[in-house]
Amino acid sequence: MEDIPKALREKSQPQKVSFSSPLLLVGGVFLSSLGVIALTFAFWPRPQQTETSVTPVPPPVPTVTPTPTPVEDNLLGHLSYEEAPPSDLIPITPDQQVKLRSAAAAKFLEMQADAASEGIILVPVSGFRSISEQEHLFFEVKAERGEVTTKRAEVSAPPGYSEHHTGYAIDIGDGKVPATHVKGDFAQTPAFKWLQANAARYSFELSFPENNPQGINYEPWHWRFVGDTHSLKTFYQARNLSNNE
Repeated sequence: MEDIPKALREKSQPQKVSFSSPLLLVGGVFLSSLGVIALTFAFWPRPQQTETSVTPVPPPVPTVTPTPTPVEDNLLGHLSYEEAPPSDLIPITPDQQVKLRSAAAAKFLEMQADAASEGIILVPVSGFRSISEQEHLFFEVKAERGEVTTKRAEVSAPPGYSEHHTGYAIDIGDGKVPATHVKGDFAQTPAFKWLQANAARYSFELSFPENNPQGINYEPWHWRFVGDTHSLKTFYQARNLSNNE
């Protein structure tokens, strides 16, 4: 190299070219662009959010199905009853004149026997009564006594509206005090006091106690059997229809 003149050596020596890699150049441009975009976004004014007024929706109102009001079926305070079928009526007196439905008859005879063992004589005065028989008791007796209809209804039901039609009702007397049969004085007899203490054990209850909601006179002699499903429905569904007890 020493033999080559200095001028020629400088001319023939490759010159260094300063340049950047194209990839680095593109990357730098890209990063610069991102920075500009970020700054632009940071300072770009954002749109104002407007509050939307939302009307609250009330909860749905539940639909209530109205309960139908029972249709009242009463006349002068008495409720309507159907006649018991003759095939289910059993005599409870030796003359076979007083009859009750079979279930009521069996329980009454049992009650009567138990009362007799304690010296109490329960007399069946009246049991099942047909509509035609009730017509006589209501209209003809009313005419004989000259009673007004409302007054008569306090002591006797119009035909078709007597518990006696059902075959579950019975008028009971005291065999030792017959003068009190079907009278308020029956409440003072030993028979009534025994019934008060024991009748429920045989499924009999007083139909018309004092201050009863039907407005019927107090009848301490009038009892009814409520010892099976049919008898309960007969009296308590009818009662609910009229008095909503």
